[in-house]
Amino acid sequence: MFSIQPRFKPSVLEAFFILILVIALIGYFIIGLEIVPHIPILLGIMLLIGYGYLHRISFKQMEEAMINAAKSGMGAVFLLFLIGILISSWIISGTIPTLINTGFYLVNGTWFYAIVFVVTSIIGVSLGSSLTTTATIGIAFIGMADAMDASLAITAGAIVSGAFFGDKMSPLSDTTNLASAIVGVDLFDHIKHISLTTIPAFIISFIVFVILSPAQTSDSLEQIAMYQAALEATNLIHLASWIPLIILIVCTILRVPAFISLTLSSLAGTFIAWSMNHFTGTELWSAWFNGYVGETTFEPVNELLTKGGMNSMLFTISLVILALSFGGLLFVTGVIPSLLASIQEKIKTARKATISTATTAIGINVIIGEQYLSILLTGETFKSVYQNAGLPNKALARTLEDAGTVINPLVPWSVCGVFIANVLGVSVMEYLPFAFFCLLSPIITVLFSGRKVSKKKEEAIQ
Repeated sequence: MFSIQPRFKPSVLEAFFILILVIALIGYFIIGLEIVPHIPILLGIMLLIGYGYLHRISFKQMEEAMINAAKSGMGAVFLLFLIGILISSWIISGTIPTLINTGFYLVNGTWFYAIVFVVTSIIGVSLGSSLTTTATIGIAFIGMADAMDASLAITAGAIVSGAFFGDKMSPLSDTTNLASAIVGVDLFDHIKHISLTTIPAFIISFIVFVILSPAQTSDSLEQIAMYQAALEATNLIHLASWIPLIILIVCTILRVPAFISLTLSSLAGTFIAWSMNHFTGTELWSAWFNGYVGETTFEPVNELLTKGGMNSMLFTISLVILALSFGGLLFVTGVIPSLLASIQEKIKTARKATISTATTAIGINVIIGEQYLSILLTGETFKSVYQNAGLPNKALARTLEDAGTVINPLVPWSVCGVFIANVLGVSVMEYLPFAFFCLLSPIITVLFSGRKVSKKKEEAIQ
């Protein structure tokens, strides 16, 4: 959004007032009235257009800002369409049913939430994508939790925690590469440095998930047996069902672009569904758009497998467009530039620099709901601040990840928050208290911030 130039420069007090007003509006509608986020964000857009008119910003200038901001999210839009297709193709090929069924054999009630957290962390590091991890192995674990009568909210919190641990620590992750590139730090030096705060957050989260994990009962064993029988009755479970997952992992390791990786895995799943599971052409392409509809005699499995398709992503995609357009208006009216400039001028010490960076990254996630902009804008704003405070660039990159990447899924109207709630069927406000890794990361990074680092030491570290 740096191509969007502010057409007005409000005072810091005025910009802060407008910001609080729009956040209060969005929060009241979503949390208080439990309205879908699209409506309050659209109302926020109307409010900002009115504010722009008051300061003689033409509608054409505001419209251009909204369009340019929305353009920046088109890459994500295409990926979301493909993730919808991936989910449905993995169901009709038997990949997701096979993952769930295998999980029942490998995982019992002991340490269930902790195992969910660890496995999603491993898959997250392997794939480098929190959304893909959530949409694949995450769906499988939600199904297992339902069968075991475990808490869906805690399970979703464990899935989100693991997926975003992977998003932070994987060299294949877009956000990890962006955070290191924006401040000019070597990627693997960045990953080593963020482990200083990420590993403690991981260990604490793991211990808490162990403590919260339920004990296995005879009732849960009976429920699991019913799930397994219904899954096997679909005739979707066989060895070939592992192929789409293997293709996705291999493509990720080979650094094949995400669009191509998802396409190849989806096509493989579709071919398996046609050749081995005997889906007709009409059924295949219908599943691509509308998703798969479960037809077993066991209703909980039907609900679990009725997912996917491009159509299921339209809710999230429409929110992406609205949220980015909203962000464009915050820029063209000068609200965000004014606040960022004031923050930049007042930071002098190392600890204040870290706290301000974390607060800004979290704030942008809350205001705009987009993690890439949170990393990009905060990184650009604080590079000179960290230099003046004598802090190494990788300290900035670490804070961007700790307070930027992992906070997005905790915002009900954010891109990740809406996507995850839609895919897992658990609202953000339900899983938020249990996404321990995401909650701990910014706290630990602030506690970790310390004394000023000399220029000589900075050069040695880098």
